Amino acid sequence: MADITLDTSGLKCPMPVLRAQKTLRDAPAGTVLTLISTDAVSLKEVPLFCEQAGYALESTSEAEGRYLFRIRSL
Repeated sequence: MADITLDTSGLKCPMPVLRAQKTLRDAPAGTVLTLISTDAVSLKEVPLFCEQAGYALESTSEAEGRYLFRIRSL
């Protein structure tokens, strides 16, 4: 189960990534963020963000036009 769920449905990139960054910035190590996005560009941007910022992208899935990302802070 995720520690934090952030629903950015309806927002265009880079907003989902920026909101995830803001949420995770002050989160303790080990926090899991479930990020929800409806922008297909996030499929490229979220993994790149995780790689560059040092977060672990645990999973990516799609359901009913919504993209779900599980991101763990390290």
